[in-house]
Amino acid sequence: MEEVPQAACETVEAVDGVHLTQLAVGEQMSVQQFHIEPGAAVPEHSHRHEQVGYVVKGTFTFHVNGEEYVIGPGDSYVVPSEEPHEARNDGEEPVRGIDVFSPPRPNPDWQN
Repeated sequence: MEEVPQAACETVEAVDGVHLTQLAVGEQMSVQQFHIEPGAAVPEHSHRHEQVGYVVKGTFTFHVNGEEYVIGPGDSYVVPSEEPHEARNDGEEPVRGIDVFSPPRPNPDWQN
């Protein structure tokens, strides 16, 4: 077993207002914490990783294949591999949650 203390995890601001903390990384999957400030958005992107997430606090909106999904506290979601998607926080409070990626995904650099 490998323990990963929160204090050992680095938080990056992938784009303005979107903060990602890589938590644990295994051979088959990784766990990432996200914090999305009000008004911030994750730009449309896709990746080879299957993404499963859970929202702890706040509400945000996903756009996937022309469909809009509002995800709030206690909700979870699955984004299939290679599925273009984007998300934004139109609310007045930050959105906090957890994403799991398989295979493991490093922190993205959406600013490029």
